[in-house]
Amino acid sequence: MRNYETMVILNPELAGDELTAEVEKLKGFLEKVDAEILKIDEWGVRKLAYLVKKQARGIYYLIVYRVNPAAVSEFERRLRIEDAVLKFQTVGLDDDFEVTEATEAADAAEETAEATEESSEA
Repeated sequence: MRNYETMVILNPELAGDELTAEVEKLKGFLEKVDAEILKIDEWGVRKLAYLVKKQARGIYYLIVYRVNPAAVSEFERRLRIEDAVLKFQTVGLDDDFEVTEATEAADAAEETAEATEESSEA
């Protein structure tokens, strides 16, 4: 089994229960291919560089999981069919990848971004 991360951009019109149901559906897709979900991070609503399915914004989710390489194509096939998914990108991670390292790096990047915003407001 290998580690993968998939960035998924969901339709920004999803709200509340619809968004929760869509995330649960994504988890279900991974469970059907016997994946071990290591982490799911919501990055929030962000502006897209160009219109995708007539949307200028999207809700970003980063999903880190461990799965058999043959199952990744099935997961991606299901993402392509799903109407709420605007775009996605899957990347294979190194075998020595650890989720704690990624979480620490993401937290550090978030703190840097917040500090930059605060200094630009002052």
